[in-house]
Amino acid sequence: MLARTGDLAGAGARSGAEEEPMTLAESLEQLRLAVYRGFAATGRPPSVPALAATVGQTEGAVIEGLEQLAEAHHLVLRDGVIVLAHPFASTNFGFSVMGERTLYWGGCAWDAFAIPHLVDAEPSALVATRCPGCDRPHAWVVDRSAPPAGDQVVHFPTEAEHVWDDVVLTCSRQRIFCDRGCVERWSAATGVPVGSVFGLATLWRLASRWYAGRLDSPYERRDPATAVAFFAEVGLPHEFYASLTPG
Repeated sequence: MLARTGDLAGAGARSGAEEEPMTLAESLEQLRLAVYRGFAATGRPPSVPALAATVGQTEGAVIEGLEQLAEAHHLVLRDGVIVLAHPFASTNFGFSVMGERTLYWGGCAWDAFAIPHLVDAEPSALVATRCPGCDRPHAWVVDRSAPPAGDQVVHFPTEAEHVWDDVVLTCSRQRIFCDRGCVERWSAATGVPVGSVFGLATLWRLASRWYAGRLDSPYERRDPATAVAFFAEVGLPHEFYASLTPG
């Protein structure tokens, strides 16, 4: 998923406008890393007391730091609880990701396919979901060797520039369908316009490298131009990121 200017998605990115630093202050970076590594190890968000112990800060400082990380789109909070730290989620967004030892929620189709690429301890996982159009179950073994077989399609109804307008809603709609017909029937039933539709191989390429380095420090997010070039390289439909392209 995108993140404002650097890493743009899971979004709300505007090339050349109000760009934020690509790296964080040391104390915030330590907290960000503790959140992500906690999710990677357990599949669940670390608690405030656990984070305070890990980074050597007071619980009050941790709460303030989490709010700052949310403001910078490194994570998403709801009532003080971490809901999303892409690609990880603390609640059901339609995708389970079952590794050998750890069970995760994927924040969207993009995030679910990304977890086996990001977490070295779980390089192969069973990703499961249901088609939003007809409720048919689907599952794939996603690993680092090659895209999984399947003729299902991925649907991103929200353009990259607007992903963070309501990121929770955006993530809940980045789903995998049986085929384009299911996408169109779902669109007609929900009133959500059909957006970018593409195959599993493109999703796998997108997910395989997008979050590279997120479990390391310091983590530097992509600038908009680099992100756009990456989207083009992996074969995302141009309509998804066209508004991020200058001119």
